[in-house]
Amino acid sequence: CFSSDLILSWHLLQTRVSSETCATTDFACKNGQCVPARWRCDGEPECPDGSDEADSTCSRQTCPPEKFDCGGSTSKCVSLSWRCDGEQDCENGADEEQCACPAKMFQCRNRMCVASTSICDGDDDCGDGSDEEKCTAATASTCGPHEFRCNNSECIPAPWSCDGEPDCKDKSDESLERCSRRTEPQKSHCLAGEFRCRNGECIHLNWKCDGDVDCKDKSDEANCPVLTCRPDEFQCGDGSCIHGTKQCNKVHDCPDFSDEAGCINKTTKCEGPLKFMCKSGECIDSGKVCNNIKDCKDWSDEPVKECGLNECTINNGGCSHICKDRQIGYECECPSGYKLLDKKTCGDIDECENPDACSQICVNLKGDYKCECYEGYEMDPVTKTCKAVGKSPYLMFTNRHEIRRINLLKKDYTQVVPTLKNAVALDVDVSTNKMYWCDLYHRKIFSAYINKASDASQQITLIDTALHSPEGLAMDWVHKNIYWTDSGDKTISVATSDGKKRKVLIDTELGEPRAIAVDPRQGFMYWSDWGTLAKIEKAGMNGVDRQVLVSERIEWPNGIALDLSSRRLYWVDSKLHLISSVDLNGDNRRVLLSSMDHLGHPFALTLFEDRVYWTDLEDEAIYSVNRLTGQDVAMLANDLNNPLDVVVFHELRQPQAPDTCNMGSLPNGGCEYLCLRAPQITDHSPKYTCACPDNMELGPDMRRCVTGNKIQSPSSHSSTSTHSTATSTTVTTQSMVIGLMCTGGYLVWRNWRRRNTKSMNFDNPVYRKTTEDDDDEIHIGRSEQIGHVYPAVSGSARQPYLALPLGGGIPDPAAHWYSGAPMLSSAK
Repeated sequence: CFSSDLILSWHLLQTRVSSETCATTDFACKNGQCVPARWRCDGEPECPDGSDEADSTCSRQTCPPEKFDCGGSTSKCVSLSWRCDGEQDCENGADEEQCACPAKMFQCRNRMCVASTSICDGDDDCGDGSDEEKCTAATASTCGPHEFRCNNSECIPAPWSCDGEPDCKDKSDESLERCSRRTEPQKSHCLAGEFRCRNGECIHLNWKCDGDVDCKDKSDEANCPVLTCRPDEFQCGDGSCIHGTKQCNKVHDCPDFSDEAGCINKTTKCEGPLKFMCKSGECIDSGKVCNNIKDCKDWSDEPVKECGLNECTINNGGCSHICKDRQIGYECECPSGYKLLDKKTCGDIDECENPDACSQICVNLKGDYKCECYEGYEMDPVTKTCKAVGKSPYLMFTNRHEIRRINLLKKDYTQVVPTLKNAVALDVDVSTNKMYWCDLYHRKIFSAYINKASDASQQITLIDTALHSPEGLAMDWVHKNIYWTDSGDKTISVATSDGKKRKVLIDTELGEPRAIAVDPRQGFMYWSDWGTLAKIEKAGMNGVDRQVLVSERIEWPNGIALDLSSRRLYWVDSKLHLISSVDLNGDNRRVLLSSMDHLGHPFALTLFEDRVYWTDLEDEAIYSVNRLTGQDVAMLANDLNNPLDVVVFHELRQPQAPDTCNMGSLPNGGCEYLCLRAPQITDHSPKYTCACPDNMELGPDMRRCVTGNKIQSPSSHSSTSTHSTATSTTVTTQSMVIGLMCTGGYLVWRNWRRRNTKSMNFDNPVYRKTTEDDDDEIHIGRSEQIGHVYPAVSGSARQPYLALPLGGGIPDPAAHWYSGAPMLSSAK
């Protein structure tokens, strides 16, 4: 959670007695009022007399060591980390003067810095082509003995040539001349309800001939009949038709929202001070009132007794603030920051009701408002937005064959991991400086320290079995677990960050699971699914409490990203060409950007400060847009050759929180296998739960794992003779009889035990604490009234999770083990 000193209230601005001394954290205005000291010399006067921004106050300002002095007449201080970051923060630009690229970097013509190894490598890394100018055969890159040289001088590993998948940008590694002996690869087979593009891609069948290109070779829109709508219908941008009355009705009826584009509110208002409404219904110019000429049919514009009468002279017309006399009558007005409540009385406008009023924190003041920043950010004096302090943030992204990094401020462009085959999903752990990625070709998940990742010997294989198409990856930076989606197996899984322990969490009702994101502080994970029933879902990070957030007006949800500070989820829709967002409960949906030009085929997105960044496969570029306004679309990099996943690397993107599995005396929360963060649904929710491998389940103590009691299907066995089959049947029958006898005895004992047990129930009907004189145990229970049990992980053979106390210790029988409050027994 954020620092409590950011929660401001009205008393901060209340005028104090002049003899009172302001606190050390306040600034004393000349009139005796106290305001927070951090508001001094911030470019916005908060003192009524303006003394906090006066030249006499700010000219004496001395910048602390962690600040940069802008100098000149401004006397402003900015964060030292903003010096030479490529963004002007001082009004006079002093923070960006005399800056140069660091050693071993090449400065492009556009002042961008790229690695020296990028010069003459066949890639336009600068974006202006200056790193590829004046290149000769001698300066062009040379390939090693175990590499294949593409026709465009690019180098790839030799085994990639003629493997059925083009890896050179010019596809020369798969040319017919070179690979004529290679057998043609088998054509992909699409499922029922899918359309096969000429290039082998599969798309939804209902996307064929819908007016929007979905196949990379555009074959889904070839040879399509011309779609026409009836004369009384409106044709949407995708070719579909809606009734004409639905255009400009302030409701999005077309999937691409084209029915509400270019609409103008034609409602005519007849209001002062420029217009006058006659009592007979006409609307005339106010200049025609009281001019002794009949302009209204009923002469209501020429009332003898009211023309020339100034009602404001008597008791200010009854107005609380400003009284404006008109030719006929008068009107009450309000100063800036106020609004009329009842046509006479002015009240404060709460500008903070607009969620986009401020970059981060909005403080409503009387007649005004103030923007503040969370801890770790400072207000930029030029842009008036919150900007991170400390190390410069940078983007990391995959483009199949590489993982690259680009500094968001200095625009330094470097290679992190070279020579990959098909890297797609990517995430990072900022605190350990490690990165994690999935390779679809090898069907593996890897990790490496970022500063050592270029060395193949330092790349560790975490998961290399039971993977089909891992396309989404998310790192729980608090509890050190990784989560991933697999569209081939249609599962969502979790593993420890070393890959030694893993489990499938979700394996039902998934179509094409794609991107995934986690919130370790609140214990939820979120994912997109672009299957036949496209949707965005959430569930606890232990797989429970699954729910759908978005299922309407959604076609191809690709990348998702969380803004933890504003508690919103953003996603890109590759079919509708949209960037949209909802709050973390699926409400308050908004469209941030709709663009065919910049959202041709968006794949992934991420956020930082006030910008949303995304990769686009059609343009092979990375774009950004203002997170609050949806304006100022900018291209960060282009010519990237299939940019896929993208993440921001900065410590503020992964706020620290306590590791609930290792806060007590028991390591790993006392769990034998996995300890997973539980969703914080209420104040009484468990902090974590234990989990077992897929072929095991929790034992009676709900911490250790035992072999699951699964009845195997006859089809899974093969018999060699009638004798062996008969023997197996006899053994199975005997085992079942013994098992039933044991179960019956256990049930009789349990009923007797319940009658002699003190039971206590929590507000959450899922959990029940049972106490006895000689031992303490925790059981999962069911409420008779509600009948809702904490759901198990998807899969019929999996057992419900147990809520364990924080730290893993068995709780005191006289204490509520969620809050420490006394617990009352329900027994008399």
